[in-house]
Amino acid sequence: MAGKFLPKFFPSDRTPMPGYVPLRHTMWKFLIESWRNAIEILILAICIYQVYRAFRATRGAHILVGLGIIIVVLTLVSQVANFTVISWLVTRATALLAFALVVIFQPELRDALARLGSRSIFSYSSKRRLAFLERLADAVIVLSKRRIGALFAIERGISLKKFLETGVTLDAQFSPELALTVFHPKTPLHDGGMILADDRVAGAACVFPVTQREMHDRSTGLRHRAAIGLTEETDAVTVVVSEETGGIAICVEGKLERNLTEKQFREALAKVFLTGKPPHENDSAEELDRQDPVAAAGSRDLVSD
Repeated sequence: MAGKFLPKFFPSDRTPMPGYVPLRHTMWKFLIESWRNAIEILILAICIYQVYRAFRATRGAHILVGLGIIIVVLTLVSQVANFTVISWLVTRATALLAFALVVIFQPELRDALARLGSRSIFSYSSKRRLAFLERLADAVIVLSKRRIGALFAIERGISLKKFLETGVTLDAQFSPELALTVFHPKTPLHDGGMILADDRVAGAACVFPVTQREMHDRSTGLRHRAAIGLTEETDAVTVVVSEETGGIAICVEGKLERNLTEKQFREALAKVFLTGKPPHENDSAEELDRQDPVAAAGSRDLVSD
């Protein structure tokens, strides 16, 4: 008798309940209807991130953040408290914000368009980059052997124009001979940093921001502190040659590696610019020891005020 009532109360899988839709059909319908929205969100996220990278180190970045905070706060207040006048003003102000941004970021937009029109995005080929890295390594090694203090800043995604304005603007092909001439103690441009954009010298005698964080070694000179400070604010890579010891250091993302040998320095450059990884990533215990500050830099190992 139990077998006769079992199918009535427990229908089999082959006879679905009325209105039942298989889960795979629901997921397939969702994907068909929503794939455009997913792609649109991804494109917007990439664009917003690229705009953030381009403008986060510029003078107008703080203005943009301030305007954004004001608009968000006023919008929330007007919606919660139902302030009609404030809501109307925020709506009209948002429409005019586009024109205000063009005025605020006019120098940055002009430079970006000029770079885009002057050369192809993919013109900086791997072969050209390898040649530049080889010349940079040769220059740094010669400076190290002669114990000539030097500070290089290699521009990447974020523009270093605001730091370029603190020094002397140049436009020259980078070479070891030029680096030796600029950083020679008797030349007017030796006291400061050299900015390298692609494979060219954009400027020299530039002043970089000094890191404010406490260093383990109080004897770390301002040249090394400036190298750390610049990489904390931008995505640039800095290279330092100590005037006192001739030691070579490279700094990426605020992390400084000091006392590199010639082979280690070339490997660090290749790791940063050819693989896109910081030189300190996946380091062994011996290599991590190089990151500890060494009491070697004297009072002359400084960047000009």
